[in-house]
Amino acid sequence: MDQPARMESHAIVGESDAEQQRQMPNLASIDLNLLVELEALLQYRNVTHAAQHMGRSQPAMSRALSRLRGMFDDDLLVRGSGGLIRTPQAERLAKMLPSVLKAIREMVNRSFEPRDMRWKATIAISDHQGLVVLPRLLPRLRECAPHLDIVTHPLLEGTLRRLEHGDIDLAVGQIDAAPAGFLRRKLYDDRFACLLRHDHPALEQEWNIRTFAALRHASIVSHSNERFGQVYDGLVKLGLSDRHPIVVSNVLTAAVVIAATDLILVVPHRVATRIAAMLPLAIVDPPVDLAPYEVALIWHERSHRDREHRWLRHEIAAAARPGPSGPNTKSKGAETE
Repeated sequence: MDQPARMESHAIVGESDAEQQRQMPNLASIDLNLLVELEALLQYRNVTHAAQHMGRSQPAMSRALSRLRGMFDDDLLVRGSGGLIRTPQAERLAKMLPSVLKAIREMVNRSFEPRDMRWKATIAISDHQGLVVLPRLLPRLRECAPHLDIVTHPLLEGTLRRLEHGDIDLAVGQIDAAPAGFLRRKLYDDRFACLLRHDHPALEQEWNIRTFAALRHASIVSHSNERFGQVYDGLVKLGLSDRHPIVVSNVLTAAVVIAATDLILVVPHRVATRIAAMLPLAIVDPPVDLAPYEVALIWHERSHRDREHRWLRHEIAAAARPGPSGPNTKSKGAETE
């Protein structure tokens, strides 16, 4: 006796599930324009006024209402004593539509206003390159994008991998050519300079290769073999490098050390100028010709067309370029693969 009842119960449940599946709309068949028309219809509760608001004819808006009724299986608007009134389903839709349409509009909107954006960007940059770029970049960003948070990371092993995975957004460093899958934009060229304490005995002597080679050098340790954070290694090729340099963790530590010792530090000229403005140091040209120092901006192709990323790249390029660097300064230079 119990078995047929159980079978009948299962059958009823099955019919209910099938009915629900039939009632669920197929998203692929939904015309998003209908949602915009629904917004107007629920707002004006008048087909003619909604049509005028949308710039459509009254018959076209009537057809849209008919399609919407079929889509939601509800009358949506019915006649009342004072005109059309919303059904309970229409009341629920009226509450949901503003946020839904706002999300859709933001999703497809191509406009970009940095001042209104709230976002974060992570830049891998060594300390000596940060001395050149960040003091000029951050005031620009504070003016143009006050809600942008910049996070800097030291250039460590695996910078390219971290760019590819999105752990960092951009890297500033020395790299001659972008590997496959990465892009590069030249930021600036620089020449090298020597930093010594302002009363160094070598400054009283003839400044030549012999004097230069006889000095003890400070050297910046590099945590990456990808050359991003390199300061300079050309002296090794010239046979002028100190065989036992004093190795320190960063360029500012090295600068403080040489200000109190007879060590010498070879750094890019723009870095030397920035440091000498803070410490009692002298800037001297190297007595040998050293290859130019080129700094580039590196990123992965995954973010190449992203509007926020592209805007930030342009701002970094403008800040890194010698000369005035106000918020209205336009950046120059091409981005290359």
